[in-house]
Amino acid sequence: MMKQNSEPLLELRALTKEYGRGVALAGVNLSVRSGELVALVGPSGSGKSTVLSLIAGFQVPTSGQILLRGQDISRLAPGQRELGVVFQNYALFPHMTIAENVGYPLKLRGWDPARRRERVAEVLDLVRLNGHEAKRPRQLSGGQQQRAALARVLSFEPPLLLMDEPLSALDREIRGEMKAEIRRIHRELGTTILYVTHDRDEALALSDRVAILRGGHLVAVGPPTELFRAPTSAFVGRFFSGHNILPIANATAADSGHARIQIGGGEVVVRATAFGSGTRTCLALPPHNVRLQPEPGMPNLPARVVDVAYLGHETEVIFLINSETHIVGRFPYGIKIPDPGEAIDLYLSLEGAVLVVDDVGAEDVGRVELQQLELA
Repeated sequence: MMKQNSEPLLELRALTKEYGRGVALAGVNLSVRSGELVALVGPSGSGKSTVLSLIAGFQVPTSGQILLRGQDISRLAPGQRELGVVFQNYALFPHMTIAENVGYPLKLRGWDPARRRERVAEVLDLVRLNGHEAKRPRQLSGGQQQRAALARVLSFEPPLLLMDEPLSALDREIRGEMKAEIRRIHRELGTTILYVTHDRDEALALSDRVAILRGGHLVAVGPPTELFRAPTSAFVGRFFSGHNILPIANATAADSGHARIQIGGGEVVVRATAFGSGTRTCLALPPHNVRLQPEPGMPNLPARVVDVAYLGHETEVIFLINSETHIVGRFPYGIKIPDPGEAIDLYLSLEGAVLVVDDVGAEDVGRVELQQLELA
């Protein structure tokens, strides 16, 4: 990725949006540095698109500020903000050629025809659409239309590019190609991008940092690999990292960044981002840490196989433990997998597991008092 300036290009300060008695955003604070690509992720209804809509000027915040290069743009009209927006549905004009679509923002800004043609040729070359200038949008594939939409907003070199789930309408193969294209363009131009997505893989592949929303609140911000490997809470662990979440009743501090948890008659030490007296905690356990065969030092859980799904290069198995809690395990293709309904022992590798704050509640993930189970 491009080297970023340490100064923020965009700042959201206590940004709040209310609809009657409903709160879509609740005091969101976020900064985006110049040249940075920040992915804004969260489940449906978390406020992702509201953030983008407020920054673009399509809505007005109830309170808070939106600063662009230090200037408060919260009440400016969309056209006064000079931002680029790439929509999920491309928003190309069907009656215009690709060249006319790409050149339209320049025409609005009063560029003369010769300069306009030169810039259109530059950005079409950048997104690899040379030779498609005279075509209409309907003559292009979905991926090509998204490239044209990207070229259009890049044509006038906006200080900030807002992308609202731009790949969600594309099939899997084209999404992979477009992710590579966005990475390349960001690397070559150093454009500052705020990228909204519900797709964890897109966020991991594209972003310098990830900002995670939940119910209108910003709950975590950090480099994607750090949040994936060391989630800051049960919600982040489950939603972003895809980890199993197992509530832990007793946890005490060990050395720096670790906690001691009770399992059966003994104790083990795991990485921790939270512990302490009165703190509800969970163990975030990656699916690949679930084992079918014992290894030295691993605790085991009695379980029953609920479902088996073959994913090509690996197999996903859902297990039921403690009569109410599900654990997901992922195993390399070719390993013998027990059949649904079969009772087995599961073994847990705690390498890569992390103790986190329980912010999802036992009713959401089931209750597993690991220290009360009869473990080997």
